[in-house]
Amino acid sequence: MKSKKGILFDSVLCVGCGACYEACKTENDLGEIPEDYFKQRLSDKNFSVIEDYDGIYARKLCMHCAEPTCVSVCPVYAIEKKENGAVVYDADKCMGCRYCMQACPHNIPRYEWASNNPRIRKCTMCYENRTSKGLPTACAEACPAEATLYGDLDELKVIARKRIEENPDSYYPEIYGLDEAGGTNVLILASVPFEQLGYAPNLPKEGLPKLTKEALDKIPGVVTFGGLFLGGMYWLTKRKNEIAKEKLVKELDNNDK
Repeated sequence: MKSKKGILFDSVLCVGCGACYEACKTENDLGEIPEDYFKQRLSDKNFSVIEDYDGIYARKLCMHCAEPTCVSVCPVYAIEKKENGAVVYDADKCMGCRYCMQACPHNIPRYEWASNNPRIRKCTMCYENRTSKGLPTACAEACPAEATLYGDLDELKVIARKRIEENPDSYYPEIYGLDEAGGTNVLILASVPFEQLGYAPNLPKEGLPKLTKEALDKIPGVVTFGGLFLGGMYWLTKRKNEIAKEKLVKELDNNDK
């Protein structure tokens, strides 16, 4: 079994240079890189952003939960937790229900509202092209200040604790992501309480999928019907797109004759 990987973001060391933002945009082919990157917010074109809180910089990206609620609520299994810890999605399976957006305790997934064939979009921990092949994430590789690190999750926890112990006056004495919603594969260090930097406060320590299941188990009939209905809607939507594509191909062929 592969060891769990993760990302450590240290707000204390972050200099706000934007290297991680630029690397993420480039790696994921997300279009032009704006100069005012501090003003950018998570979107279908921004999988990770840097926010400025009076000179304290905070990165926002998918937290890659150990027990991701987005995975548990997706009716067509378009979102998956990989063995290395990354939470990824299959755009071909996504039916656009946006349940994952509602379920995410960190408010991360974004939707392609302007697209004719919209998908959910978010950070995948560079799974396809990098971390599944043993390479670091683009953001960690680009960071010049060791504010963003990628590696073995247990080792990152040791590094985080050591930084707090060696500089107690510089750090808030907690690691965000150790216990929140069952724990995450992205860990955060900061000099102030995390809610002051826009991170979700007061999350339960228990994994949210278990709480979701307990609630859904009380209405099994509704869940069964809902699953069948949504599964059927996915098939119909996919088939509709296939028919439209076939029709377009035929029209193009006729025009060429």
